[in-house]
Amino acid sequence: MTDSCSSHVVNTRPNPAPCRPQDRGKFEILQKDGSARIGRLHTNHGMLNTPMLLPVVNPNIRTIEPREMWEKYRVDGLITNSYVIWKHDDLSKSALENGVHELINFPGVIVTDSGTFQSYVYGDVEVGVEEIINFQRDIGVDIGTMLDVFGRPEMSREEIESAVEITADRAPISLDLAGDDLLLNGPIQGGLHDDLRALAGKLMGEVNSTNGGFTIHPIGGIVPLMENQRYKDLFRILLSAKSTLPPDRPIHLFGCGHPLLFPMSIALGVDIFDSAAYALFARGNRLLTPTGTVRLDEITEWPCNSSELFNWTPEEVRSLDSKEREKVLARHNLEVTQSELARCRESIRNGKIWQLAEERSHSSAQLREAFLWVLDQLEDPDDGPVGVSSLRMISSTNPVRKGGENLVEDIDDRPHILHFKSLLALRWRIPGSWWNGSLSDPKRIIIIEGACPPWRDSSLHTVVSLLEEIPESIIFISTPIGLIPYSLEDVSPWSHIDGSDEIWDSPLDEDDILDELIEFDLSDIPFIRVTPGPVSEVEERRIGSIYDWIDRCSIVDKLSVLNGLSPSLGCKLTSGMTSRKSKTRRMVNVYSDGSHIFSPRLNDGGISLTLNGAKIINELSPGKPIHFGVDYDGDELDHPGIAKVMIVDDAIPFVGQGKNVMQGYVLGADPHLIPGQPCLVVDSNGELVAHGIPMTTAREMAFLTKGIAVRVRDGALKNKNN
Repeated sequence: MTDSCSSHVVNTRPNPAPCRPQDRGKFEILQKDGSARIGRLHTNHGMLNTPMLLPVVNPNIRTIEPREMWEKYRVDGLITNSYVIWKHDDLSKSALENGVHELINFPGVIVTDSGTFQSYVYGDVEVGVEEIINFQRDIGVDIGTMLDVFGRPEMSREEIESAVEITADRAPISLDLAGDDLLLNGPIQGGLHDDLRALAGKLMGEVNSTNGGFTIHPIGGIVPLMENQRYKDLFRILLSAKSTLPPDRPIHLFGCGHPLLFPMSIALGVDIFDSAAYALFARGNRLLTPTGTVRLDEITEWPCNSSELFNWTPEEVRSLDSKEREKVLARHNLEVTQSELARCRESIRNGKIWQLAEERSHSSAQLREAFLWVLDQLEDPDDGPVGVSSLRMISSTNPVRKGGENLVEDIDDRPHILHFKSLLALRWRIPGSWWNGSLSDPKRIIIIEGACPPWRDSSLHTVVSLLEEIPESIIFISTPIGLIPYSLEDVSPWSHIDGSDEIWDSPLDEDDILDELIEFDLSDIPFIRVTPGPVSEVEERRIGSIYDWIDRCSIVDKLSVLNGLSPSLGCKLTSGMTSRKSKTRRMVNVYSDGSHIFSPRLNDGGISLTLNGAKIINELSPGKPIHFGVDYDGDELDHPGIAKVMIVDDAIPFVGQGKNVMQGYVLGADPHLIPGQPCLVVDSNGELVAHGIPMTTAREMAFLTKGIAVRVRDGALKNKNN
């Protein structure tokens, strides 16, 4: 009988299955939070689940065996240098005879660099553009890299322009040689020049061969910046390049692998990292942590633990011989790297990636400076490439999300809050009529302050009393992140800000109130500030009318602000509405003429459509989005209507029965489509096929050919014969 205390079961991870031939090289987006995304890239040796790290493996020096990376650390892909293999006769011969996967002893995805970085380090390489592509193809690499020209930061603009031009000239040659057998990286050069990075993104994104374009776009020439902690320049380069790159291809931050940089980079749209840092830092007796680097000789206890370090104390590791110590620290470094990436992926799923980036920004003065610079770009986007990416980041972020948020210094500048505030300023309107039927202009603005959420408990009785007193009153709530109309009192995160009770006792300055009222175009109306008091007597006959009016305003305002419906259409939809309420007086279902049309979402304060509601909205606001590739020449509208997605005829029978809309079957989509907010799915005549929740932006739908475009909630053809 085996002693259970001494036995150790090893779970061998199975080798990956190849993707379907038609999916090879395709990238799908599984989940988004603004520019951050969880994706999946399909290859002949399995899938790369992003965001992820490609650990650098030197075929001559293996601190951690690649097979161990696969089995123990669940590394799906790694990167090695094809130029190093090509240059060494023994390695080259073995790779050509047996393939690079057997040479490295790794069953997953193998990516290779081309020698460009060696040209940066040593000044030149001996291999040619065509020769290195042929070699990568012949040794069975999954994703190779063309030989681009490295643009160093200190180069002149003319030299950087030349690097961009030469790289673009080499691109079609490299793609043609790669053929069907080799997926290819198309690096983006451009130095520190925003316009050249954007130009490089456009040139490399548009180049095509008979087998298609590039699979991944690495941002090149950034290692010198990271070596000198020039993170602001790093993020400027990233945002500039992303402004023109196709959104259906992963972005690879070439040479970046420190966990400290992962959250912010991912929040800005990076999908893939690579680095030998796990091994190089270990060789220098340094530990990676999510917040920085620690020297082994300076610690008594572990500041960041891992399964590898649980077996040791720092003193015991210091006493090991150099090779063994290096392996222990490298395993820890790789595990911490993988753990931080898992934390980032989970943060995307939970809508918290920006909060994680905020948190990490306080770990480094240089990173904090770069983070604050990004906030400046979000608050006041310029007209250049950085501004384009900044605006896309805000507009693609779901403005509402479930769960609370801690009140911190930077909360006002989170993309989803900036998005919601911009939608408020653009789309919110004063009521068309008051609860007593009056159509007169508003007489006053009331600022409710000194009350904490849920405001339906702390303030509703005061609001009702004030409206009973003067029906022509506009009610706002004062919150630590600004004013919000009372009709939107349950929208998160305003209704779920975490902080001490004191945050609700600190009223806004009068100047701040005036500034916010200017944003609402209400600065010419007098306002008073009211702190809710005890429940007062209100005539019972009027209470029901005021409550019903408040509920109706809530539905109309949410449809207007979050879904783009005009207030007049919202009023038409809610004329004579009734609702089913919870015990706390929150609307659960909204009915029109006895038909269930909406369901207010209790977890975030948004609105969900029913099929009946989708049908009514489509009948009242008929039309269809323009086809992808056709320029819109109409006027930009504050209330463009609920976003619509138009699908191909072949998909209608399936989507109409409730199946999801798949990427590649979308003909057009409204540009104001917001991932996470309701949309209508229509045919080419504008007839309703289904309704659901978009997973990606309209721009992404125009490029993507794999994955779910709209998660359908209900099909409009379920009861019809096809």
